[in-house]
Formats: sequence, structure tokens, C-alpha cells
Amino acid sequence: MTWTCPFCALLCDRFALAVEGDALHLQGSRCTRAQRALAQFAARPVAVPPRVDGVAVALDTAVQAAATLLARARQPLLAGLATDIAGARALYALANACGAILDHARSDALLPQLRTLQDRGLFLTTLAEIRQRADLIVFVGTQPSRHYPEFYARCAGDLARELVFVGTEVDAVAAAEPKAQARSLPWSGDAYTTLALANAIAAGRRVDAPEELRQLIERMRAARYAVIVWEPATLPGPQPALLVEAIDRLLKALNQTTRAGGLALGGDDGVLAVNQTLAWLSGLPLRTGVHASGLAHEPHRYAGARLLADRSVDALLWVASFGAEPAPPPTDVPTIVLAHPALAATPARVFVPVATPGIGADGHLFRLDGTVVVPLARAIDDGLPSVAHVVARITDWLRAQRATA
Repeated sequence: MTWTCPFCALLCDRFALAVEGDALHLQGSRCTRAQRALAQFAARPVAVPPRVDGVAVALDTAVQAAATLLARARQPLLAGLATDIAGARALYALANACGAILDHARSDALLPQLRTLQDRGLFLTTLAEIRQRADLIVFVGTQPSRHYPEFYARCAGDLARELVFVGTEVDAVAAAEPKAQARSLPWSGDAYTTLALANAIAAGRRVDAPEELRQLIERMRAARYAVIVWEPATLPGPQPALLVEAIDRLLKALNQTTRAGGLALGGDDGVLAVNQTLAWLSGLPLRTGVHASGLAHEPHRYAGARLLADRSVDALLWVASFGAEPAPPPTDVPTIVLAHPALAATPARVFVPVATPGIGADGHLFRLDGTVVVPLARAIDDGLPSVAHVVARITDWLRAQRATA
């Protein structure tokens, strides 16, 4: 069957999924990331019941226990949030019903780029533009095939192109591209210094910079369409937002005389879908609290790990529908887990196994370039409810309890 892979934000839709015995096998690709993820699933339903305090119960009982726990909480946290658009919509409705804070497990990687977008805007490109237009791609501190094995296949086109890896060795997969010339360029000190010098050269200032870096900036100016690629989760240093801002300034300088765009490799576990959905519904991104006094977006204060460490919340609902990761953090805060059956042994007051979008449930996710919503079709019937279904039932119970209180 034709299949769209939900296990990274490339959302590759050129694969097939075959059922062989009790296993699911990837066809049309050797993507190691997809293969590892598929190993967590069986073709036949796995009997993992909901649990309350470690005891197997019916779904209704688990839903009621979860609703009761949230109703008693003064400040709940909805976190993990590894789900699709429908799940995000349901979670936002639940946050309104119980006054919760929302944070995703991958927010740390998303927020530096989001902060730059809010403050200055970004010149961002798409996979299609890279494939059709880019004759020069500069990778800042990343080798895409390490975390996104299908990146080069998704961006491969008819153009001859130059690939420059700044601050890292040439990606082995890139070196094998037949129409690409790949080379590496070391940091000029570190990433911050390198990007500062690059911006100074692009602005026409006199600076003491390596000749290789000067030549790269001149090559970017002369390119038909230059692209800068970075991976927010692996940017070095304590302030990755400063690096994203420096990349943004360089892109803006290049666009004064030629065309250039940026691409961030990130958005896994549905973080882009959840963030976009919250923005539609509330006008605010992740790390927003829904309070009686109104909405509050606090990107530092409302980091889930910080809230749990400071005991600023008294209930946690954790969602992880794509696999055994992201696992809920160790905490003595009363916890509800809606997750892949592999997390059934996680200590939690309430555990409900849920279907994975693209495996046991239909769904929709945003691709990593942020412009395309990709539909996901159910591949097997695993008998598990979707995140959206379970969360909607918890919300209904919660509202009903409060209506009769």
C-alpha cells in the first residue's frame, strides 16, 4: 500500500508499507529512521488495556479517572503533545476546560526560530524550491542524513549544485550525489564568530576573515538561488536564537541582489502541527497558559521541564502517540499518559494506549518547510482510539463534573 511516513517532519509520501506476517516493512526506501520506528508496531492488534494505578480498566473508567485528576488540579500541564492537528485541537479545548499550560517535548528546538520569526521575520524556502531552483546549498553545522535520511532524495533535482558544509565534515550521503559538488568549511573560531564575520563581509565591512569564508559569501551572492540549511536542535552554544538571527540577517543581505532562502530541519513528533494549531485557535504559540484571567505566552517560564522541576504544576497530561519517545519525564506530579502501547509500564496514575497517526489512525501533519499540510491514512486497524477521541472524552467528562458540582 502507498504510505506517508509520519516519523519525521519530511513526511515522505513515496514509500509503500507491506505486511509480512506480524511485521510492517518499508518498501521503496532504506530510511533507517522509518525502519526503527516501524519496528515498534505489529500488524495485528496488541491487547494493551488502559490502566488506572496499574490496574487494567475499561476506557470509560480511565477517561473518568483522568478527568477527575484534572478537575482537582489547580494548575495542570499538558505536555509531550506528540500528536497531529486533530489531537492538538482537542488538547486546546481541554486546556480551556481545565485552565492548563501547553508545552511540546520539542519546543526547545522550535522556539529559537520562532523568536526570530516574531522579531524580524525569516526568508524561508520549501523543499520544492530547493529541488527546482537551488544551485548552492550551505549547511550550517548539520549533516542532514544523520536525522533526516531522505533529505537529499526529497531535494534532488536536475540542477548541478554545490553543497558546502560549514562547521562539519561533508555528509557522506551528499558526497554520493551524482550532480553535486560537496566540500566543507571549518568554523572561523566558532559558529557565532563565523556567522558574524559572514554578515560583516556581506555588508561590505572590512574585517579580518579567512579567504575561504570571503569566497563563500561571494559565491552565495553570485548564485542563482542560494539556500542555507540548519538544524535547530543541534545548533551549538547557549543562545541558538542568536545563530538563527545571524542566518536571517545573512539571508536578507543576499536577497538585496539575488534570491536566497532558509530551511530549518525540525518539526518532529508533530511540534509544527501543534504550534500552528494553537496559533490558529488562540493567536499564540506553544508555552501558552489558558487562565481565568486570559491567555499568557511565557516561552521561558512555561517550559514544561522548568514547571515540573519547580513544582509549579500539580497535574501532568503527557501525549506521545508516535512511538516510545518522547517518554514522560520522571516526576512525582500525578500523571496521565496517552501514548503508544510501548509506554504502558510508565509510572502514571492513568495510562491510555492511543493510535499513531499514519499507522492506526488517519491524521494530518505539517511538513518541516511549514507550508504543506500532509494527510496521513491509517495503515492497519490496531483497535486503539486516537488522541483526539480520548482527549475529547476527557473534556466532556470534565465539563460534566463541573456542571454538576
